[in-house]
Amino acid sequence: MSDAISPLATPFPAMPAIAGVTLRVARAGYKDWSRCDLTYVELAEGTSVAGVFTRNICCSSEVEIGRANIKQGQARALIVNAGNSNAFTGYRGREAVEQIMDQVAAHLNAPREQVFVSSTGVIGVPLPKDKAREGVDAVVKAAPCTWLDAAHTIGTTDTFAKGATATAIVDGRTITLSAFIKGSGMIAPDMATMLGYIFTDAAIAPAYLQELLSAAANETFNCITVDSDTSTSDTVLAFATGKAGNDRINGAGCAGADAFAAALTDVCRQLAQLVVKDGEGAQKFIAVSVTGAVNDASARKIGLAIANSPLVKTAIAGEDANWGRVVMAVGKAGEPANRDLLSIGFGGIWAAKDGQPLADYDEAPVAAHLRGREISIEVDIGLGQGRATVWTCDLTHGYISINADYRS
Repeated sequence: MSDAISPLATPFPAMPAIAGVTLRVARAGYKDWSRCDLTYVELAEGTSVAGVFTRNICCSSEVEIGRANIKQGQARALIVNAGNSNAFTGYRGREAVEQIMDQVAAHLNAPREQVFVSSTGVIGVPLPKDKAREGVDAVVKAAPCTWLDAAHTIGTTDTFAKGATATAIVDGRTITLSAFIKGSGMIAPDMATMLGYIFTDAAIAPAYLQELLSAAANETFNCITVDSDTSTSDTVLAFATGKAGNDRINGAGCAGADAFAAALTDVCRQLAQLVVKDGEGAQKFIAVSVTGAVNDASARKIGLAIANSPLVKTAIAGEDANWGRVVMAVGKAGEPANRDLLSIGFGGIWAAKDGQPLADYDEAPVAAHLRGREISIEVDIGLGQGRATVWTCDLTHGYISINADYRS
């Protein structure tokens, strides 16, 4: 992880242990660094699993295999490799993943399709099978570690470890969710974000867990962007050990289903926003709220068009209330909009209403808002009831510096 911490960094939270989850880390040496880069999570038998994955068609073998294996609904282990994405590596990359799965499955005496593998880092370099083998040998024997250790270990260009937790009352019992994520650049998710892992002691059917995770991802991970680039490795997995002892949640009609869904979405939103706050070179966290669109999906597309605009993002970096750039981004989104109904604001202060600049618009309070770390942009399309909020960061010279030197 980077030595320079983002000014938007959030302290790692105190996260409770989850019964049926054991974390371990070790050093495989995928890069020339003196830090742990391999994370192993052992899960109790009967753990339900759900996942959302990138739709990047140049995805890694880890994603292809995970997407296939998630359908059987059970998990016994997770392995995360940091420093090498193992994407665009052909049969050699797939062999490395299968080797890890077989090695962990033999250790646990479990089916190999219940071993999930993720990798993150440089694209186009096959994961070294010798280092992977030795790393797995070491990590399964390592002492249990903390959530913070695991969160640090999966990082690459991240500047701070990211975690989130929540609780809910389900069937009269308190159930807990604890989660961690990595992600800083190559962030414009399409069904997930970089690498995120959610653990709960709730008893829940895999199919319903999948339904809830997909819905939560749509409202959270699919509403963030740093640079408009969708990773080849994006994965979010949710694991439910069932150790809380609640009656199993099989669908929306079960006791506590709504409470669990709300807690899961809350954790996903926390994680998603943390990724944006660690955007490469980020100095400002930006919330783009769109109302008045023809529907929610349209509102989100318009919001992402604004959030992905280099001109909007650099204006915010320069603390320039250039609302004309927001107008441009709305117009290029390809969604229904009417110039003469459009309203634009910053920090709750309208600069333009119904297609015209306000005659009494005072830029001074807007300029003061833009000097802060957390920025809001408000857009009302004026056509319907659709609404969405997306989150992004500004675009600075730091982003260029990090990515120009990424492989060195």
